Amino acid sequence: MGATLTVSAPGPQTAPPPAGGTPQSLWIYRPWIDLLIGCGGWSAPLLLLTYYSASAHLHAWTVAFYFLALLFNYPHFMATVYRAYHTQTEFEKYRIFTVHVALLLGLAGVVTHLWYPLLPWIFTLYICWSPWHYTGQNFGLLMMFARRAGLSPTTGERRALRLSFIASYVLLMLSFQTGASGDALVLSLGLPAKFTLPARAVLAIFFVVTSTWSLGSLARRSSLRTIAAPLTLAATQFLWFLVPALVEIFSGHEIPQTRYSSGVLAVLHSAQYLWITGYYQAREARAVGNTNWKFSRYLLTLIAGGIALFIPGPWIVSRVFHADFAASFLTFTALVNIHHFILDGALWKLRDSRIAALLLDARGKTDSSEGHKKSLIVGAARWLAGPSAGARTLSAVAAALLFAWAGMDLLHFYWSSKAESLSALQRAAELNPDDSAVQMRLARVEGLAGDNNAAVASLRQAASVNPGNLSLQEAYARGLIENGRNAEAYAQYCVILERWPRDAGSLVNYGLLAHRLGHDEEAVDSWQRATDADPGQSSAQLYLAQALDQRGERQAAARHFRAYLRIVAAHGEDHPGEAGSVLAALVKVADADASANHAADAMQGYRAAVNLAGKAGDKTLQTLALVHLADLQEKQGSAGDAAESYQRALALDAGLSDPRSAASDWVNYGQFLRRQHQPERLVFACLLHAENLLRATPGEELSAIVQAREESEARLGGEAVTVRHSLDGAINEAISLAQTSFQAKP
Repeated sequence: MGATLTVSAPGPQTAPPPAGGTPQSLWIYRPWIDLLIGCGGWSAPLLLLTYYSASAHLHAWTVAFYFLALLFNYPHFMATVYRAYHTQTEFEKYRIFTVHVALLLGLAGVVTHLWYPLLPWIFTLYICWSPWHYTGQNFGLLMMFARRAGLSPTTGERRALRLSFIASYVLLMLSFQTGASGDALVLSLGLPAKFTLPARAVLAIFFVVTSTWSLGSLARRSSLRTIAAPLTLAATQFLWFLVPALVEIFSGHEIPQTRYSSGVLAVLHSAQYLWITGYYQAREARAVGNTNWKFSRYLLTLIAGGIALFIPGPWIVSRVFHADFAASFLTFTALVNIHHFILDGALWKLRDSRIAALLLDARGKTDSSEGHKKSLIVGAARWLAGPSAGARTLSAVAAALLFAWAGMDLLHFYWSSKAESLSALQRAAELNPDDSAVQMRLARVEGLAGDNNAAVASLRQAASVNPGNLSLQEAYARGLIENGRNAEAYAQYCVILERWPRDAGSLVNYGLLAHRLGHDEEAVDSWQRATDADPGQSSAQLYLAQALDQRGERQAAARHFRAYLRIVAAHGEDHPGEAGSVLAALVKVADADASANHAADAMQGYRAAVNLAGKAGDKTLQTLALVHLADLQEKQGSAGDAAESYQRALALDAGLSDPRSAASDWVNYGQFLRRQHQPERLVFACLLHAENLLRATPGEELSAIVQAREESEARLGGEAVTVRHSLDGAINEAISLAQTSFQAKP
């Protein structure tokens, strides 16, 4: 039963209640069948079983649900097709849906296969429409049972029930659209939780209050037996829609949107649909005098037809045109569902006298001439379903082929879902090498097994069958990078950027590869384009800042360092392990402020870096910030503060195994002491200590230190020998100078 049933208010054309008041039977089949299947009474135990067992037996449950799709989900789609197409009367009555909408959706399928970016929009529409479809069916069945029981809900009761069901759907949609989507194929508005959380709470309360009031009002003028089915359907709606949202709100555990269309809810809904359509088709067959109608034959037809709707299409498109099987399957799934939603909504209306007569009045009659209009379609269908040997042979062969195809598809799914088994994935790839999902899983397993070349080949195959899928193209490029094939990765990113010139992530990686290959100007240009495309791309801001700083463009670099710091400050949880980059950026920004004579800002930046480095335990960067702070303090005339900063840096150096950095700091301190007119022997001691630290690593830096030490030794004269003999004492004296030993510069 489609969503249109929930919207169709009673009007002048509504079929009247059957003569004599209550129908002969409240129930469709038997009470326990109707309550469990038709009203969803088995939802709670099945949902609990799924919740507690799926995580422990994920692969088994995945395959089981796929098998259930063959028995329930696919046939329930075919039930609507059967209903709309099996007589010329029905076909013509709904021609806009059976022909025009079907052709339009078929065209959309062709376009989607040619232009992959359309798939997320179609798939999102399917995902968001599915719960509305379920809502419509639950509400329609509730109204049907109420009217079969002789209850006529008042306008207020019906409106309250309808609004409560709509509220439950809106609540679920708000859950779907809160925050970023966890699925690349499901688009999200990214609504902030601080707005949607109270809205969802209000909608939940509204559902409980309004449904309780309306059902309570119905119960006061009926018995428990007559109200049992409506109560069960309201409880089912609560379980399907409110419980998952409440679990998410209170536990923070997000339930994937696709679970509503491909998980246990889809199975429950499909079983419910087959339950009511089986009853309807049986009554319709008897109404037109077809005494040979059997539910088993009807179900077998639906299973075969459901297989035909979903399985052959993706396989044919994939193997003949080498399209991506994964994308093709999702395209067929989404479009068949959307056609089902539209067609189903048109078919099931209780205001239709024929529908009302068959569903509401167990003794009612219907026009038996509706199924007898002559046409080529009807004639062919009757022949195919007839007793002739040719028809039976053709039907048997077609059914056998479809069931064999379904078996192959199930086998392919079984192997492809064994994500840790190399042999199973290889068998799945042999059945269909143009399946990007299988190739991606295969690449992962091959990489873990150490077969990097095979992993890259699988990634290449996945990318080649779906060139419009950015994530597959990037996965192939990253696989090349991880295997050290930078030139090939660089070429792959060239291809990516030709198609997605403003993709910030690709621009960042392209810049990194250009830098590694010596194309520094190209790297800077790529990172600049990345920041233009997405100013919130922290990596692009950082890499661009570092490159500009290396080129001596200090102020330009500082702008991007600041942007990087703002991004990290706003989204710290997304940047774990970046303390070193943050500290370095703070120092660089403070350096730029200092060079621009913004002393107060620079001082604040250096101190922030010192404090943050201390909290992070990064003594190297804390030392760097202290030395830069000391230099600024000296320039500002605070020699005593500068001396203290130098001394703190040198104390930290003593606990590090970085002789080059420590030697540089000792040289800087020694030169500072000379500028502050401290004893030359202390200057000489600092330079000599720096030379000793670097003696094992000769180079230009050591040569410069030796030259400075020789100049100091020449100035010191014979006293240099004494300092050499008591170097440790002189060093301790130098780093123990009190602030009062330094006078402000004139």
